[in-house]
Amino acid sequence: MTPILELRNVSKEFHGVAAIRGVDFALMPGEVHSLLGENGAGKSTLTKIMAGVHKASSGEVLLDGRPRVFDSPAEALHNGIAMVFQETSLVPSLTVAQNIYLGNEKFLNRLRGIYIAAQQFLQSLNFGVDPTMYVSQLGAAQKQMVEIARAVHHKARVIIFDEPTATLTPEEKHHFFALIARLKKDGVSIIFISHALEEALAISDRITILRDGQHVVTDDAGNFDRDKIIAAMVGRTLSEELYSRDKSRSVRGYGRKVLSVQNLSMGKMVRNTSFSVYGGQITGIFGLIGSGRTETAKIISGVIKRDFFHGGEVRLEGKSVRYRVPRPAIKDGVVYVTEDRKIEGFFETKSIAENIYMNLLSADLNKRAVISYSEMMALAETWTRKLNVKAIDSNARVIELSGGNQQKVVIARSLVQKPKLIIFDEPTRGVDVGAIAELHHVINELADSGLAVVVISSYLPEILNLADRILVSRQGRIVEEFSMEEATEEKIMYAAVH
Repeated sequence: MTPILELRNVSKEFHGVAAIRGVDFALMPGEVHSLLGENGAGKSTLTKIMAGVHKASSGEVLLDGRPRVFDSPAEALHNGIAMVFQETSLVPSLTVAQNIYLGNEKFLNRLRGIYIAAQQFLQSLNFGVDPTMYVSQLGAAQKQMVEIARAVHHKARVIIFDEPTATLTPEEKHHFFALIARLKKDGVSIIFISHALEEALAISDRITILRDGQHVVTDDAGNFDRDKIIAAMVGRTLSEELYSRDKSRSVRGYGRKVLSVQNLSMGKMVRNTSFSVYGGQITGIFGLIGSGRTETAKIISGVIKRDFFHGGEVRLEGKSVRYRVPRPAIKDGVVYVTEDRKIEGFFETKSIAENIYMNLLSADLNKRAVISYSEMMALAETWTRKLNVKAIDSNARVIELSGGNQQKVVIARSLVQKPKLIIFDEPTRGVDVGAIAELHHVINELADSGLAVVVISSYLPEILNLADRILVSRQGRIVEEFSMEEATEEKIMYAAVH
């Protein structure tokens, strides 16, 4: 059988540095082919060459057995290749329906007709998104659904999904995998990029693994298990290191009370929630998407405002505080590391050094009057070394980095502000297994140094591995607290759902 899409000996260089080198890849008609590897392994670069975002420096791309060079994503889409990007490519100022039909509009359009057609189409995919809403009003999960819907609507023969399930709830994932099965049955070929290895094993026909920009292995999914995949990705197994608690480490006890939250409320998202956070301890907050976890963190850190009347009370080291913007919170030592790094986490057109230095200036810790280039570069060098940020140099733009390295830069920007309380919201979303181990190590070191650390995550093994105590959020409030001795996946999930 002739591959529908094939890459032969493809290499790509950026600024003289090879992102991928001599990679071969073949996608057969009607197959689900997972592409796995660490952040920086070359997965996104390889698929962006397929989708017309980048041109290969050498090698060739074949479509239906014929060599092709795509000058743009629009040309690739015209030839039946669509890509759902890890970072959303939607137009924020347009509605959901307008984004779905963008580039495929009729000569004359009636807005009401577009909304009705989009509503029916979204319902057929089991995606609960209002087609009349502006994309700027949507959460990360809903944006991902619209991206997926747009790719399916273009009736592509090849659809590339780059981390499509990172923001979806378990129910939404179930609908998405059912959609994959329907597309496969209709003869559509799927390339699936994910850090959720269990998902790749469950839905794939074949799996290809990249490491350091080079092809390692391609084989039937049935010949892999989790440990074999990780060993191929990073050269060693990390399963035990990642998601099993270090038995030699005792649970950190209660230190000083850094944060006390009483009856916090904000509209319908946060309702009379109360809890405390202690220094030298990792407090894990688990909850499904929409449970109010993120909104609670953003109220505490001044990103959004709580209700003016009956909004509850937040006390930081015994002092009552009400932050309306983040800056006074940062000056008081409260830092929030966002779950949406591209939109809220960094300036994508600025360099690593500029991003880190900007946060130092915004904290105004030294009340400096003069900006020092040498200080900026020294600061960047210190933090890139501490967090093992992989980049050409500190002048590399953050948008050019892999997802895991972008996340490290976001964390560096937060730590340079010298927090007393740091809140990590989904710190390892879209991050590979090697970088996850590094980020977990950083988070543990922060707690060991005496900082009050909060980790919000919807991935139970991560919460069970990191946290010293676990709070469960449901319908806008904290409903349960577990010590590590009594916490189990079953108990936590039951509290989150019932």
